[in-house]
Amino acid sequence: MESDTSPGGPGEGSGRWTPHVFAPHLPAWRRRIWLHLLLLLLTLFTTTTLGARLSFNFQHNLPAFDVEHDLLVFLQVFRDPSILLLGLPYALTLLLILLAHEFGHWFACYYHGIDASLPYFLPAPTFIGTFGAFIRFRSAVKSRRELFDVGVAGPLAGFAFSIPAMGIGLALSKVVPGIGAQAEMQLGTPILFRLIEMWLFPGALPPDIYLHPVARAAWVGMLLTALNLLPVGQLDGGHIVYACFGEKHRHIALGSIVLLIPLGFIYWPWWLYAVVLFFVGRKHFYVFDAGPLGRGRWQLVAVTLVIFALAFIPAPVQYNSEQGLLP
Repeated sequence: MESDTSPGGPGEGSGRWTPHVFAPHLPAWRRRIWLHLLLLLLTLFTTTTLGARLSFNFQHNLPAFDVEHDLLVFLQVFRDPSILLLGLPYALTLLLILLAHEFGHWFACYYHGIDASLPYFLPAPTFIGTFGAFIRFRSAVKSRRELFDVGVAGPLAGFAFSIPAMGIGLALSKVVPGIGAQAEMQLGTPILFRLIEMWLFPGALPPDIYLHPVARAAWVGMLLTALNLLPVGQLDGGHIVYACFGEKHRHIALGSIVLLIPLGFIYWPWWLYAVVLFFVGRKHFYVFDAGPLGRGRWQLVAVTLVIFALAFIPAPVQYNSEQGLLP
C-alpha cells in the first residue's frame, strides 16, 4: 500500500469522517476511474487466461505448469476466446481475495476519514497472472491507531476470504500418483494447506496431490498475505510494526531483511527481495500521534503472527531438476 502523507492534507483534523473530506478529490477520482477499471479488466484477462490453462491441465491430468508452453495460451485465447470460460473459477476466486484485501484497507481508511484511492490492480503474464494490487493514501494518517487499523484490515480480510476458497479448492482437488515428478515447477505448501491436505488425503504424498485451480487461487492469496505481513517499510506488516513500536521499527525491519538471507539458500529470489527491501523497506513515514493502541489491537498483533505462520512459504516455487531446470 503506497502512501502520500504530505502535511495539510484533507485527512487532518477530527478522526471522524465528514462528507467534505473527499470533496476536493472528486474531480481527480472521476478522471482516474478509467485507470482502475482498465487495470482490473487487464488483470481479469491475465488471470482468466492463465486459469484456463490450469483448468485444462487439471482436467487432463497434465502437469499444472509447463514453462515452455503455458504462456502460449495468451495467443490461443485470441483464436478461441471461449477457452476463457475455463479460467473463470481461478480468476474470480483470486480477484475476490485481492478485492477483499484491498477493500479491507479502503474501508478502514473510510472509517478513520483517511482519503485513499481505489485499488490499483497489477496484471502480469506470469504463472499466477498478477502481481497483486495496492491502494494509496492521499491524505495524512493522524495516529498510530489509525495506521494499525488500516494496516491490519487488509490481511485479515484477504485471509478470511482465502479460507473458504482453500477449503472448496482442496475438496475439488485429487490425488494423481507421480504427477509431481512430471512437473517442471511445483508450488510450496503453506502449513495450513498441508494440515487440510493431510485430513482430506490421508497418506498421500504432497507432490501427488493435484490442486484444483480454485485451490491454487487460494494459494496465491496465502502467499500475498504472508509477503504483505513482512514487518518492513510500506508493507502491511511494516505499518503494523510502526504503529506498535514507532521509530524502533527500523531495527525490526533490518532484522527481518537479514533473516531473508539464509532463506535464500532454500529459494534464491529471497536474496533479490532482501536487496530491494534493504534500499526501500527500512523507512516509514512519520505519524505524529503515538497514543496507546489498546488491548484489542495488541491481541490482533498475535492474530496476525498466527496468520503469517500459517501462510508463509519458505520456498514458494520449487523446480524439478530432473526436468532440466535449476534446483
